[in-house]
Amino acid sequence: MGQRHGGAQGGGTDLAWAALGGDPALTERVAFGGPPGLLPARLPVMSLARSTVAVCALAAAELAARRNGGPVPAVRVDDGAVASAFLSERHLRIDGRACSPFAPLSRFWRTADGWVRTHANYPHHRARLLHALDLPETADAPDAVTVLAGRRAAEIEETVCAAGGLAVVARTPGEWDAHPQGAAVAAHPLLTLDTLDAGVPTRQLPPLAGPPTLPAAGLRVLDLTRVIAGPVATRTLALLGADVLRIDAPQLPESQDAHSDTGFGKRSAALDLGSPAGRASFEELLSRADVVVTGYRPGALDRFGLTPEALAARRPGLVVARLSAWGDDGPWGGRRGFDSLVQVATGIAAVEADPGSASEDSEESRRGAKRCGTPGALPAQALDHGTGYLLAAAVFRALTEQSRTGGSFLATLALARTARWLMHDLGADGEPNAGPEGHGHAAQAPGADSYDYDPAAHLRETDSPLGRLRHALPPVSFDGAPATWATPPGRCGTDAPVWR
Repeated sequence: MGQRHGGAQGGGTDLAWAALGGDPALTERVAFGGPPGLLPARLPVMSLARSTVAVCALAAAELAARRNGGPVPAVRVDDGAVASAFLSERHLRIDGRACSPFAPLSRFWRTADGWVRTHANYPHHRARLLHALDLPETADAPDAVTVLAGRRAAEIEETVCAAGGLAVVARTPGEWDAHPQGAAVAAHPLLTLDTLDAGVPTRQLPPLAGPPTLPAAGLRVLDLTRVIAGPVATRTLALLGADVLRIDAPQLPESQDAHSDTGFGKRSAALDLGSPAGRASFEELLSRADVVVTGYRPGALDRFGLTPEALAARRPGLVVARLSAWGDDGPWGGRRGFDSLVQVATGIAAVEADPGSASEDSEESRRGAKRCGTPGALPAQALDHGTGYLLAAAVFRALTEQSRTGGSFLATLALARTARWLMHDLGADGEPNAGPEGHGHAAQAPGADSYDYDPAAHLRETDSPLGRLRHALPPVSFDGAPATWATPPGRCGTDAPVWR
């Protein structure tokens, strides 16, 4: 397929670029191409995917131009590369072994009056879920089926969350809009990019050496994120030259498979911020850091003095980028969350439900248990991946603005905000969306051939300390950009907590 500039594919890009405060004229530097019909869904998932990648690449190209002078390099967005990257955890193979993204207790469950979805990939979340359901640690899915089928969905949600676990009621879009947390999310834009301290002098960034063109070269990034969204952002910063050091608490388990997907280009260290030695090491790292990216729920890092304001006070000129599941305020502001749960709470799962799985005349329908059919899911963890590329874009834009005006910057994003953008603001091919009650995206309807292309063109095999990896290539591309990462991922927590 030939290239398309702006126009039919650029509407979502224009919206996201405006949210980042970018020059509207620069979106003409973006060209779109690739096979049609990828990531099929009732909601405009492909529009979200290509738009978030486009603004990330454009923000990186803008920073490169700022450092080197001259025009902003042309940006290319290929739908095949984007779709493959949004499914990177599913494409990953380690010595031929596929990596399962979900544990047996991370799934939909039918309740007495509807559906809930739980998340129990981490051992501590599994233990809390079973405790909340009064089930033994040896319980499995059949045991949970019986318990959950006899309880109301809202009661399950509150009981599990009170125990520190994760369970969310499957709501319709209208129910989410009427929910206090839905209203809190609706009160905010897709993302915010604010100045924390305007008194800091402008950032001086030296010209780039290249090739390849690495707009983040020489920058140091502290990565305090987990799972997909935050690690996708920092993986992108690493691709484009940043020295990214991921920091994890040694007492919190992390999936090596997840890190094998998102750890490209980075190093990974374990630090206990609650110990004097760990805190001293972190403060030494912070004293030379340029960017801090956090992905923990709001308030979780406050006791370590890691609020954005405290970080910027100790390191003037810092760019702080933070993301959460539900946003910073509202009754769920401090709750844990993941992409799969946000899809369920916000009504995405109802929109993507299987309409043939419910009968209006069935007993289940009369009691409301399946009023939307069996809940569905997007064809990718699109909220995670899309928010990750937006987060990286916000960092690049903040660095560009710092070089002009100075200051410390704060970028704030949430999966629930990205979900609202998908549900209310985007449409197929970037046109305004009529809303989830009338999708009309025939070109992306379920059942379409979503892989009428060669995915191998966007995959590569790489040797690593973990074995032979098959992985998706980065979708962020502009004139002079690198084709892949400089280094493969290593083992979680095994690098020294020092800058290169």
